Amino acid sequence: MGIASAMYSGISGLNTNSQAMTVIGNNLANTNTIGFKGSRTIFSDLLSSTIVGSGGTSQVGRGVGVSKVDSIFSQGTFESTESNTDLAIEGNGFFMLKEPGNDTTFYSRAGAFRFDEGGNLVNPEGLRVQGKGFNVNGELIAGDPTDIRVESVGLIPSKVTDSITITSNLDASTVPIAAAIAFNPADADTYDYAASTQTYDSLGNPHLVTTYFRKDPVISPPTWNWYWGAEDTSVPPLPLGNVAGSAPMGSIIFTADGQLDTTIAGNGTGAIAAADLDWANGSTPTGIDLTFDTTQFNNISKVISQEQNGYASGNLTNVTVNNEGIVVASYSNGQQTKIANITLAKFTNPNGLELVGNNLFLASDISGVPRVGLPGPELGNIFTNSLEQSNVDMGKEFVNMITVQRGFQANSKIITTVDELLGELINLKR
Repeated sequence: MGIASAMYSGISGLNTNSQAMTVIGNNLANTNTIGFKGSRTIFSDLLSSTIVGSGGTSQVGRGVGVSKVDSIFSQGTFESTESNTDLAIEGNGFFMLKEPGNDTTFYSRAGAFRFDEGGNLVNPEGLRVQGKGFNVNGELIAGDPTDIRVESVGLIPSKVTDSITITSNLDASTVPIAAAIAFNPADADTYDYAASTQTYDSLGNPHLVTTYFRKDPVISPPTWNWYWGAEDTSVPPLPLGNVAGSAPMGSIIFTADGQLDTTIAGNGTGAIAAADLDWANGSTPTGIDLTFDTTQFNNISKVISQEQNGYASGNLTNVTVNNEGIVVASYSNGQQTKIANITLAKFTNPNGLELVGNNLFLASDISGVPRVGLPGPELGNIFTNSLEQSNVDMGKEFVNMITVQRGFQANSKIITTVDELLGELINLKR
């Protein structure tokens, strides 16, 4: 009976080592598979039989079996790519994907994404990447992750300019122009400095709005008066704003050290009324609020920067994903729009995930409920223009292959040896 048990122990060894060789072969076959996680085979001994001898009760093993095939979720190396929609995760997170019309969520470490004909961010099998969208104010929309989709047709609408901020310095050493000389936008000798800003009407047409500065020769503390002017798009163009001889639109008052006097309410601000901005082209007149972030130092008058919040309409030119996992659409008018933020999922027990092929996993009761959120230190950081390579170590796999091969040979030797023993036993009758 003991001899036959040894034979079956050898058979169990052949079976388990064959399974181990299958795992090794699968690992080696996927050494170039993006985001692949290698596996290992864990053996366990089988239930032992009990024998009773003169020395007492003992146990004899009955072979070996496969306890578990574990996935190894160690970090893979990154490969730099030329595609700005190739993404890699540094950390323990997984990309979330869904099939069109199916609420089942799949998870993957493979980030070779692209946009399909409908503007959806998808993997090579057409599953749609999940993320949280942004509203028109650039704020994340609350709720569950949804398909990431970029509208690739039509124009982004224009935005009318309703705010201008001018950061500048007005030369403190400027000699004031005599009060008797009236302001005239066509005569540079009647003002000290001018700054032009390109603005946009409600139809997206560009217009230059010019702000004129003139040092007041009378008022103390130091004061600069400002005027404005612009032209519409009619032919011939009609001048808008302050004409020759106009009174100033407002004043900017400085302290003795050249800073804006913040104790005066409204100092450094102004406005152009909507009624004064009829561009005569069918657009809706819109007022513009002005902010003068200005100093008066003994340096040349110059504009340091100027900002306005309008823009013309534009076509979609490019879509990228930044290192925060935010999908950004760029348009021909220079504007960028946040479309969505890719979400990641993290599992308490990733070894409990179910492999379903195509670099995809499914959650199970063993894996636990995923923690879903935005990329970061907890769920993992995203790297663009990168792909995570397989974490299979070929050298280690070949060593394991040698070990498994020798184990298989040893177990086959058990069977041939037991066969010889049985032959000797049968020969006893001769």
